Amino acid sequence: MTAFPPPAAGLSSPSVAWSDPAREQAFHRWLGTIAAAQQLRPQTLRLASADASFRRYLRIDTETDGLARIIMDAPPDKEDSRPFVQVAGLLQGAGVRAPQVLDWQEAEGFMLLDDLGARTMLEGIAPDDAAANLPRYRQAIDTLVRWQLASRPGVLPAYDAALLRRELQLFPDWYLGRHRGVQLSDAQRAVLDQAFDLIVENNLSSAPVFVHRDFMPRNLMLTDDATLGVLDFQDAVYGPITYDIACLMRDAFLSWDESFVIDVTVRYWQAARKAGLPVHEDFGDFYRAVEWMGLQRHLKVAGIFARLTLRDGKPKYLADTPRFIAYIRATAGRYRELAPLLRLIDEIEGTTPQVGFAYGRV
Repeated sequence: MTAFPPPAAGLSSPSVAWSDPAREQAFHRWLGTIAAAQQLRPQTLRLASADASFRRYLRIDTETDGLARIIMDAPPDKEDSRPFVQVAGLLQGAGVRAPQVLDWQEAEGFMLLDDLGARTMLEGIAPDDAAANLPRYRQAIDTLVRWQLASRPGVLPAYDAALLRRELQLFPDWYLGRHRGVQLSDAQRAVLDQAFDLIVENNLSSAPVFVHRDFMPRNLMLTDDATLGVLDFQDAVYGPITYDIACLMRDAFLSWDESFVIDVTVRYWQAARKAGLPVHEDFGDFYRAVEWMGLQRHLKVAGIFARLTLRDGKPKYLADTPRFIAYIRATAGRYRELAPLLRLIDEIEGTTPQVGFAYGRV
């Protein structure tokens, strides 16, 4: 097969823009060195997606009809790709479908991956018919259990008290302070600190496993062989077993009524117990722990979404903030020890105390 020569300096697909000409040239040099061996067609290069980080993903066709590859563009001064490579290997070792690394130019931050397709689980969901989505969520449960069964300490960073607290601090720093313009009084700060102490203590009481940390339908792919592929796993840690199921059922971009949330959470809990994973023996205790873990996540994500808007110029994420505030209020309203947190949120948001505990659509 004839090798494809690298494009001339500055030449690129019209759909792929480069802000740094030197990086563009480095990319084409790398692409030119691997195109023949990987059977790539450089002229088909186009943007696949971008995420909340400084990474972006390009799609490129191969000489095999219908077979494409994904290229990760991750500037090494902004993104460390080593965790991605490590966790991809862990997922594959656990029997979970994750992108295979086919080539990695570590020094310049370019990576060639196999393509898990363009359709996410989120895109395959019927948002107005919860029951119709149960087969997909059962697939997600099976995937999650396989991932957690591979867990062992000392492999991934610990999701410890220090990290939990750094994440929680994003809420007062970015959501309250920078986004809402709220300067907390000493009394309000004391309420928040006490709530954070309770949240960290409760979450660290759950047994540790491998945690994907963003295990939600937007990051699960509907692959051609009807299995779920997993993406966006580079921030995986070793932490509370409650985290990923809380993430799955209290989604950043999709809300379900609590009856469906409980249904799927019970199914996960049963599957985890059958597999020998260290979940709570009583489902009520487990569900409480999942709620407290979800509360930590929602406080963190509200802060992250504000930061993405104000620091990184990505305002689309902040549109989902009302969903997080609804999650926070629902959980804080259920537990007596979190009543001061609920009053503080209501005071800041100008809302009234919540009645009932369903996760209504936002």
